[in-house]
Amino acid sequence: MTALQQALSTGKFAVTAEVAPPKGVDTTEMMQNAKYLQGKVHAINITDQQSSVMRLGSLASCRLLKEAGFEPVFQLTTRDRNRIALQSDLLSAFTLGIENVLCLTGDHVILGDHPQAKPVFDLDSVSLLMAAKKLQEGLDLAGEKLEGAPTFHLGAVVTPGYEPMELQILKMERKVRGGAQFFQTQAVYDPEEFRTFMEGARELHVPVMLGVVLLKSAGMARFMNKNIAGVNVPAWIIKAMQETDDKVATSIKITARIIRETREMCQGVHLMTMGWERHVPAILQEAGINI
Repeated sequence: MTALQQALSTGKFAVTAEVAPPKGVDTTEMMQNAKYLQGKVHAINITDQQSSVMRLGSLASCRLLKEAGFEPVFQLTTRDRNRIALQSDLLSAFTLGIENVLCLTGDHVILGDHPQAKPVFDLDSVSLLMAAKKLQEGLDLAGEKLEGAPTFHLGAVVTPGYEPMELQILKMERKVRGGAQFFQTQAVYDPEEFRTFMEGARELHVPVMLGVVLLKSAGMARFMNKNIAGVNVPAWIIKAMQETDDKVATSIKITARIIRETREMCQGVHLMTMGWERHVPAILQEAGINI
């Protein structure tokens, strides 16, 4: 059982944060960012070509963190691989000692730095979960028997602010049937909106970790409101970020406040740090979270 799985299964408030692989082979900054999180989180998500921007692979990065004593969460998107490659990467992850897997569809290639690339999307996030579940049963998607079966702690993503909310709950239910054992949400900034969502999601009896993107500016908040479906940054937050003389301190206080106000509604928090990993300890201290 992974540390993240143990925290979620025993009722502890689980904490994860995100680290991005480099665009290249110099992993110095990635490893330094991970060190900021040491002893502060149960596991570290490694993004998989986030926003369709080509970077060092998530699987290799997970292995580097594993060797350094961290517990990784392998983010795996279906955008760039067919079902053969996806199943192979899942088997590879397990043989490398990586069991936490977050199954994602991924952003379309037109949003990234190689818009001419051919997207694959042979599977989606639900069918990827089903593939991973089948591998655990000792079979691949062709029905062929495996020589040794892996075990995973499978996660998925949900967007609490997406309308209509009922469709998100239905998709969440499909992911649970597919094999999802926990959820990390897309960015949430409105505790009351999250409360409404959790009232609908509670019947699924699967741990949900609140996701928060650390805001760096009012402009970033406005961009998210305009361009990211299901994300709603309230006006008071935008105003606070616009008027502050210390954006870092204000961002820390805002994030900590959201965690405090939602802590009793969920089973953990996932911090999407956008390069601000060094501020995670201060956020958790301000929020009163200690793993």
